[in-house]
Amino acid sequence: MELYIVDAFTSQRFSGNQAGVALLGAEEVFPSEEEMTALAGELKHSETVFVKERQEGGFHLRYFTPGGEVDLCGHATVGAFTALREKKGLRPGEYPVHTLAGDLSVGVTEEAVWMDMAAPKVLRVFSPEEIPPLYEAYGLTPAQKPEGLEAKIVSTGLADILLPVTAEGLDGAKQDRDKVLALSEYYDVVGFHLFCLHETGTARCRNFAPRYEIDEEAATGTSNGALTWLLYEAGRIREGEENSFLQGEAMGKPSLICSRLTMEGGRPKIRVGGPGVLSLEAKLL
Repeated sequence: MELYIVDAFTSQRFSGNQAGVALLGAEEVFPSEEEMTALAGELKHSETVFVKERQEGGFHLRYFTPGGEVDLCGHATVGAFTALREKKGLRPGEYPVHTLAGDLSVGVTEEAVWMDMAAPKVLRVFSPEEIPPLYEAYGLTPAQKPEGLEAKIVSTGLADILLPVTAEGLDGAKQDRDKVLALSEYYDVVGFHLFCLHETGTARCRNFAPRYEIDEEAATGTSNGALTWLLYEAGRIREGEENSFLQGEAMGKPSLICSRLTMEGGRPKIRVGGPGVLSLEAKLL
């Protein structure tokens, strides 16, 4: 097993969002879930991806936080294919990928990695009575919600509460960890994705997932995939355009996540992508 740390959604080392990447050899099998969870905790990043090439072609990816396995992770996928390109000579092209969220396609170029999201699903539109506690969990009020955007639970592989806020609300949000944890468990979501529209990009964002031991995350591909669908339904973005999401500024790790939505046979297809850079290589003793 070869271990790497990759900075995803950035071309600047020690910026973006760090992911652990474990590349398994041809004869190796996935370690036990307990071992993979423990290794994710040892590497101390929000997600570590375990990568195995499949005999029938493509790759099998499994994603672990220090708290356990999750179905999908955008920045770890960018990290995995950055490592495969840089360390294993993986050529640009399209590759089939098997994950717990389903079978996806990942596109590799010389500069970036693009991945399919699972089909978008709106899982909940909050009632007026349910909205105030969502804002209170961040020291905010519903008055800090911009007009024309609503809080929803949306999934493109992982379910998040997408919470629209003003720019001042985004910058001033202070997480009440216990409240956020309780709400995340009650609604069975990974966490909260706060966002505000941005004049020079699509949106600025902050992401919180204490349910999975992630107090704040610098870049989240799946969350911004879900946000792409919410904004498309709200008429804020258009089919075929490249969208840009700024995240991680509050952590001193600015990240740029891009997305594109197209309709194929009347069904939406969302891709999320960005660059990545190798920062560390490790050896498991």
